Order: sequence, then C-alpha cells, then structure tokens
Amino acid sequence: MSKIKIFALGGLNENGKNMYVINADENIFIFDAGSKMANDKMLGIDYIIPSFNYIKENIKKIKGIFISHAHVSSMGAVLDIVREFPKIDVYATKFTCDMIKRMLEEENIKYSNLHEMVAHKKIDFGKYSIFPVGLTHSIPDNVGLVLNTPDGAIFYTSSFVFDSSMTGAYATDIGKLAYIGKQGCLCLLCESEYADRAGYTVPNNRVSSAVRDVFIHNEGRIIVNFFSSQINRLQELFSEIDKTHRKVIIMGKKLQTLVDYLIKNNYISISKDKIGSLNDIELKDSIILVSNENSKTYNNLERIVNGYDKYIKINDNDTLFFLDPIPIGMEKKAVNISNAASKMGASIITLSNKEHLLNHASMEDIMLMFNLLNPKYYFPIMGEYRHQVDNANIIYSLGMKKENILLKQNGDVVTFVNGKLDPQTEKIKLDEILIDGKSTQDIGELVLKDRELLSHDGIVIICATLNKKTKEIIAGPEVLTRGFIYVKNNAEIIENIKEVSLSVINNNIDNNYVDFNKIKTGIRDELGKYLYQETECKPMIITVVTEI
Repeated sequence: MSKIKIFALGGLNENGKNMYVINADENIFIFDAGSKMANDKMLGIDYIIPSFNYIKENIKKIKGIFISHAHVSSMGAVLDIVREFPKIDVYATKFTCDMIKRMLEEENIKYSNLHEMVAHKKIDFGKYSIFPVGLTHSIPDNVGLVLNTPDGAIFYTSSFVFDSSMTGAYATDIGKLAYIGKQGCLCLLCESEYADRAGYTVPNNRVSSAVRDVFIHNEGRIIVNFFSSQINRLQELFSEIDKTHRKVIIMGKKLQTLVDYLIKNNYISISKDKIGSLNDIELKDSIILVSNENSKTYNNLERIVNGYDKYIKINDNDTLFFLDPIPIGMEKKAVNISNAASKMGASIITLSNKEHLLNHASMEDIMLMFNLLNPKYYFPIMGEYRHQVDNANIIYSLGMKKENILLKQNGDVVTFVNGKLDPQTEKIKLDEILIDGKSTQDIGELVLKDRELLSHDGIVIICATLNKKTKEIIAGPEVLTRGFIYVKNNAEIIENIKEVSLSVINNNIDNNYVDFNKIKTGIRDELGKYLYQETECKPMIITVVTEI
C-alpha cells in the first residue's frame, strides 16, 4: 500500500515563504525553501521564514530540498536551513546554485551538500525520482519539479508564464509538460498569484515600451530602481539603453558583481561601451542603476534621497524611475521616498501593477498548464487565499470535480492512499521564524509587541536603592523616561510617578523583608493606571530595585 502526503510549511494564503513537502512512504521531498518580506509594522524584522521544527523532527527521512529558481520567495530560507542542518542535501539548477554559493560565501558558511541539477535530467531515489522541467520566469534556469511515484507524477509549477519569445535559459519545454500529462499526473500544484487576471500574462509582463517612453521624454539623469532578482527585466532595460546614446552606471559592488556574472555567462547582454563608471555619474544623460536587496527593499534608494550616499545627490532635473511595481506591504515606504525626491525637484515615474505584470501565471496560463498536465487532483498554491479560490474556480470551470480540487492552508495535509484521496484530515503544527539581522534565532511575537509599544508610547524606568541590612530607601525612586514625555515640561507628573513608586515600595517592605516581585508588579499596575489617566498613553514600565 502506497501512502503520499502533501502539505505546505509556507506559501499558502501569503506571498512568499514557499515550502512544500511531499512525504511518499516516509521518503520526504521538499520543494523550495523561501522567505517573505516583513511589512512596516514588523519593526526591525528583515524577513520571515518557515519554522525548522518539521525538518528537525524528520531529518533522517528527507531526501533533499529542491529549489525551483533563485528568487527569495523560493530560496530565501536556504542559508538559515543549512546553518542549522549542514548535512541536508540541496538541489538546484546552475544559475540558482551559483546564487546560493554567492550567498554562502558572503556569510562565510561552509556547506558541501549543494548539488546542481539539470533540466530534463532525472534524479533517482529508489522507486521515486525527481525530474526538473524548464519553465519561463523572469530569472534564468527556472524549473518546475516532478516527483515520479508508482501512483503517478506530482508536479510543482512554482512561478511560471507561457511566453514564446523567451528562449535559452528562460524557455518552457511544452513537449515535456505534455509528455508528463500523457504518462499520468496524480496531482498538480499550480501557482495562484495572478489567478484573478483574465487572459495570458504575456505581453503585459514586458516593459520595453514603457522604458523606451521614459528615455524619450526625460532629458536629465534617470535613476532606475529595480529588483536585482528580475533578470529578464534587466535585459529589457539594457536592450533599450543599447538603442540610445546614454550610458548606464551600476551602483554598488553587489550589483556590479551580479551584472558581470550575468554578462559572462550569457544570461544578459549589453554593449561594453554603454557601461559607464562613477566618473560619468554627473552626466545629464546618464542612467544610474540602483537595486533593491532581497530583504531590504528600497534601502539603497532611501539612503540616496536622505542624502547619505557619497556618490549620488538628487538634482532638480533627475527622474526617479521605479522599474518594478511596488510590492505589497512596501507602498508606504515607496511613497515616502517619492515625496522626498519630489521635494528635491525630481520627477517620479512608477509602473502600474495592473498594466505591467511580473512573470506569474494568469487565467489562460493556468488553464493551459492544466490541460497539458491533465491531473487527477489539483492543488492551488502560492498567493493569498482569495487567489487560491480564484485558481480553484478556473479549474472547476474546466470540468474538474470540486472534491478533486484541494483548497488548503499551511499545515493542512492532503493524503493519497494507492492513488486515491483519503478523506481523513490531518494538521501539521506550524510556526514561522522572524529574522532580525544575521541571527538565526526567532525574534518572536513578544519582542515585536515590545518594539511596537516602545515606538508608540516610550518607556519609563523606576530606579531605587535599598540598604541591605535595614531595608530603608537610601536613593530614589529616580525616574528615567525615553519617548514618553518631555521631562522639563512635566515636572508635576514626574513627582507623582515618584510618589506612586515610593508608596508601592514601602507597602511591600515588611519585617525586614522585601518582596521584589510585588514591587515590580505593583509599580507597573499602579503607575500604568495613573499614566493612562493623565496622558492616555501606555508606556513600557521597568522597575529596578537594588540593595547595597
């Protein structure tokens, strides 16, 4: 009897953090290990990844982590995982492998279990095998992943579009997709992000005409901001630069290294005489290329508009051009940057996320993929839940039974026994890890709440010193505040804080015994009530009582 379980550790009802698990008779295959960006409310958090608990509990059963492409939504958690589990095997195509190696080198992580897989070349694991299929995305060497099982193929699309103009490392092998469908597809896991958009994504994923229009109608310097992971979009930009007299200046060592690698490996091309240097940065017809780093969206641009960049200053004849649509959750930051640049006289140009799409599957792309694979069961993945529902509705309109369409949340387990859906339900306990800086330790919700409290209402610290023998107060209570009130203008409140604190301390000293816990709790409660009555604020209250 064969038993296959499929579930997501991340990627359902959210954008990013993709991580899908297939447990086939206790042989575990993991497709992608992604991260997602933190929004403005997650103070200090750089990115979010799935919890490692499931990997830790099942490490001996895991055959490998298979990465579809080099976007952080699919590989952003790899470094954190290999730090924790250095013996785990990771498989990726050439370009993705090279990007992972660069990340490992930057973080000085030694890891020897990274394996390069080749599109359309099978990797055997006993009676199971992985077969990567070339699919079109905005980045080279993107693949869909097939797990061949005795009950049929399980196909994971990751991100894709059907675009016949994309060739070489960007091409889709439609013949292989049709072949997999004819051999028998048990379950298709298909992306949902653009499932509410009619038609094909092509040609709305192309920006050449918009770039050309910007170049024609703006005579001064053009500062182009883009996501360094959108490689095909970078090629469109370079192709348009080749048609002009302008030169491009590439800002930052990381971006320069990436561009050099892409040109050397023929992933992109541009005339050598079109690449300028920092000496050309003040030329009025220069194009200055500024990238967004993976977990620090717009930080480079923010540094420029705030005047902290040592090479670029915004001029009143500059144009700030956002080459990519503003990501969800980053709208406020982008608006603040645009406002600051506008005050300096710069023109702002952004691309609409309705007219200029990224390389994700729209309705017709999804229907074509479904018809090629002709799966027995269909599992909408990637995107918010409403997008998964839209995806499910598309497939239902094509004639698939509702019970064969699997709408799930992270942790919900789909089980197939001998190739048939098991009606019994199971739920994997999940969590996510909030990464701050280079620490692999989870920051946690409590720390976030503390940061939010401090950012809103500030902090009040009460300090007092007692005589160790007599338990009498010999110093204090002293009051320190940060981010709460301006002390000089609120002397009365400060004195009242001291009186409340003194009263609580004295009430909890009895027969030469000091109840420190009751002092801290009492000051927090009594002072909290008083401060809210006076200011309608709830600052963090910390009490420090020492004996000498």
